[in-house]
Amino acid sequence: MKLAVMVNEGPYTHQASDTAYNFIVAALAAGHEIFRVFFYHDGVNNGTRLSTPPQDDRHIVNRWSELSKAHDLDLVVCVAAAQRRGIVDPDEAKRNGKDSDNIAPGFRISGLGQLIEAGIQADRLLVFGD
Repeated sequence: MKLAVMVNEGPYTHQASDTAYNFIVAALAAGHEIFRVFFYHDGVNNGTRLSTPPQDDRHIVNRWSELSKAHDLDLVVCVAAAQRRGIVDPDEAKRNGKDSDNIAPGFRISGLGQLIEAGIQADRLLVFGD
């Protein structure tokens, strides 16, 4: 089955990110395909490389980056939600006059069209968080 996932909550403020991550790991192990993971609202905070949790805590952003690399996952951060929260890739940083970017490896910034496409292409779109 081809699945798309939307994550609407930040990595350390709600269980949605952990639950989505664990669901995707289980789905991949069961042989399902993940078409795209779309991060929206506060979920875009999963895509900042500046997250630095304590050493004895899980590093949620790094887990997403590693999962993306291992399984060639498309991790898309909503551009409008990201800009509102100060998350920019090199192109957005340049366009908005910022001196650096902070997008984590494996993530990319794009628009809501990517969510619409995911809903059309996947057999199911699962939403984690409000």
